[in-house]
Amino acid sequence: MGFGDLKTPAGLKVLNEFLADKSYVEGYVPSQADIAVFDALSGTPSANLCHALRWYNHIKSYQKEKGSLPGVKKPLSQYGPAGVEDTTAAAADEDDDDIDLFGSDEEEDEQTKKIKEERLAAYNAKKLQIACVVEDDKVGTDQLEELITAFEDYVQSMDVAAFNKI
Repeated sequence: MGFGDLKTPAGLKVLNEFLADKSYVEGYVPSQADIAVFDALSGTPSANLCHALRWYNHIKSYQKEKGSLPGVKKPLSQYGPAGVEDTTAAAADEDDDDIDLFGSDEEEDEQTKKIKEERLAAYNAKKLQIACVVEDDKVGTDQLEELITAFEDYVQSMDVAAFNKI
């Protein structure tokens, strides 16, 4: 397995062919596999390698979140099509001590704390979602909507997400 040397045109061609029918190196979401391959590239693929260039630009947009992407970073030779030998020297230099399999108890840095606080604030600002069962013979949905929107200080709008007849 592998792509060959991703710093050569031959390695980039293998990567381009591999990505012709895939969005990511592994799975259906960006992962540490994509970051490992991305880091092995020497630069932006040329325009004639359209699949590799599309993938490169997409993974480049995840550079700020690359540490939080799922998966475990493996040696570069573990990714890619079968039957291609990985000839990069970077795979031999990788140190297993850098991999933190179970998370770290180290203190979070300021950037991580700031992102966490922003996400919590956005979560808390979301509107309430209520699920209920209404029997049409007893209460109409129009009546229910009027009663809910009467709390003008707390309710901005109301939408019915789904109807089920019982």
